[in-house]
Amino acid sequence: MNYSKQVPIHSGFGVNTTAKQALGERKLKGKVAIVTGGYSGIGLETARVLAEAGATVIVPVRTEAKARIALKGIPNIELEIMDLMVPRSIDAFAERFLSSDRPLHMLINGAGIMATPFMLDKRGYEAQFATNHLGHFQLTARLWPALKKAGNARVIAVSSRAQRLGGVLFEDPNFATTEYDKWKAYAQSKSANVLFAVELDKMAQIHGVRAFAVHPGLIPSTGIGRFSLDEKASSLSVSLNKIALKLLNRGSIIKLINRFKMGQGNRFKTIKQGAATSIWCATSEALNDKGGVYCEDCDIAEAVPVGSLSGYGVRPWAIDPDNAQRLWQLSEKLTGVKFNF
Repeated sequence: MNYSKQVPIHSGFGVNTTAKQALGERKLKGKVAIVTGGYSGIGLETARVLAEAGATVIVPVRTEAKARIALKGIPNIELEIMDLMVPRSIDAFAERFLSSDRPLHMLINGAGIMATPFMLDKRGYEAQFATNHLGHFQLTARLWPALKKAGNARVIAVSSRAQRLGGVLFEDPNFATTEYDKWKAYAQSKSANVLFAVELDKMAQIHGVRAFAVHPGLIPSTGIGRFSLDEKASSLSVSLNKIALKLLNRGSIIKLINRFKMGQGNRFKTIKQGAATSIWCATSEALNDKGGVYCEDCDIAEAVPVGSLSGYGVRPWAIDPDNAQRLWQLSEKLTGVKFNF
């Protein structure tokens, strides 16, 4: 096991850093970015900060009308149709982008679903693994020529602290024989995000492409947790939950709650803070000679042992190079897609 990469560099940022603060005074005119999930939650803030700094930001969307409303008024944004659960849609999007003959400097794979009921994608694969990992694996592979063309590109896999709950079920990733557990499935997909960054960085760095996995933090006001509510919750409870989430996104409320929260790693963040680590990993010069690492709070996270109660850090199964290689081979098999290195 190689823990040597997972060493904090003391970036000067932290849990309260916002995406704009993480970017600093950098100007991104001439840069091209793709942000999946870029029309809601932390993805929207990520797209906004990159675009307002001058980058051209392409946002793949499933629901164009919803996306246009969310992104209205933000400069340098392009919308394209894509569904991560539909392989043909991924290929079509990538082909359209490649036909523009533009380099791709930043690919932020941020779209995702969490703790869903058991569902399958168009290929018959478990939905969380398919959306959060396999769809992004295929997308990154298809966009590889543009990443390589940039000569200095970064791929960001938005993971989660949920990687600490378990690794990839290599023998049964689609829960064909294993009893389905929505949190185990989510943990699998988030560990896969980290392993993907580990292996991609190893393979791609010779071409100037570096990869990072990111834990955004605990952001209660995004919509990703909508499936994780107790199915038996009353409509009143759901309504109260939505009101509470709106209040929680106000920084002063979050600061008050964090003052009384117990346990390491349990601090809530605003959406602006939640987008910070993705922005930092995509743009920081401090990471120019680094990659293949799991980051949180705008720094490289520590590796922590199995059994640790810490909410911080990355678990061994998510950075194991043998697991990373094994996942890569499994992903090629399941998607039928290979990178043309």
